[in-house]
Amino acid sequence: MNSEARLHALSEFLKSKRAMLRPESFGMSSGSRRRTPGLRREEVAQLADVSLTWYTWLEQGRDIRVSPSVLNSVAKALQLNEDERKYMLTLALESDSEQSEPDHASPAVPSSLKYIIDELRHCPVIVSDRRCGIVGWNDAAAYVFLDFAEVPVAERNMVRLLFARKELRRLAANWEHFAGGFLAMFRSYYGQYVKDEWYEQFISEMKASYPDFTRLWEESGVSYAPEVSLEFRHAQAGKMLFHLTSMQAQGSSELRCSIYTPAPGSPTESKLRQMLARRESHEIHD
Repeated sequence: MNSEARLHALSEFLKSKRAMLRPESFGMSSGSRRRTPGLRREEVAQLADVSLTWYTWLEQGRDIRVSPSVLNSVAKALQLNEDERKYMLTLALESDSEQSEPDHASPAVPSSLKYIIDELRHCPVIVSDRRCGIVGWNDAAAYVFLDFAEVPVAERNMVRLLFARKELRRLAANWEHFAGGFLAMFRSYYGQYVKDEWYEQFISEMKASYPDFTRLWEESGVSYAPEVSLEFRHAQAGKMLFHLTSMQAQGSSELRCSIYTPAPGSPTESKLRQMLARRESHEIHD
C-alpha cells in the first residue's frame, strides 16, 4: 500500500467510525438539522480535544504530522476498540518496522498443525494465511462449508468465497454477521501489511464484482481474533450452532486457525458425528 492508498484507507475508516456514533450517547441532540448520520467532525474534535482543522485534515487523509498520544485521544473519542485503535495508528503512523516484504507465498501447513486440525474431528477448522487464502482444512470443514479441494487454488480465498459462492451465502442464518467477522480479520491484516499492494488490488476487485461488498467493508470493524456465535442452516443437517474462535498458529504469524466449536447443549455435534460417519461409510464402500 503506497502512502496515498494508506491515507485514503485511514480517511475511509475514520469517516465510517464517526458515522456509527450516536449523538445521544454523548448527550447531544440528534435533531433534523443533521445532514449525515453520526457525529459531526467538530464534535469529534471537541471530544478528542484537538483543533477542528487538524481533525478535518486527518479525516481527509492529508499527510500531516501526527503523534501517538493525539491519535489515542481520537481513538477514545471515536470509541474504538483495541484492535481498531492499533489499526488506526498503523495507518496514520505507517509504523511498519515489523512488516513482511510485499512478496507473498502461501505458507505450508506444518504436519504438526495438520495433525491437530484432523484430530478436531467434530469441529470444522479452516487454516488461512494473511490474505485470508485457505491453505488447510479438515473433513468437518469440507462437510459444513464446501469441499475446498474442488475449488481452484487461485480462488481459495475465504473473503472472495463468502461473496461468490451461493451455498456460503445461504449457509449462515445471518450471512452479513458471518461475513463481517472475516472482513474484520481481513481489515486487521490490511492495516498490518501496508507495504503489500495486493490488498488494494483485491479490495478494488471485490468492490467491482460484488456490490454488497462495498457497504459491508465500509461498516466492518477490526479484529485480530474475532469470537462470534453463528447459526448455520445446513442443506443436509439443518440448524447448526457454532462458536467461532480465531487464533494465530504458534510459531507462524502467517497462519491463522478458525475453529468452529459446536455450541454446548445443541445437537450440532451429534449431527456432525452422524453425517461424517455416514460419509466415511460411503467412501469405504465406494
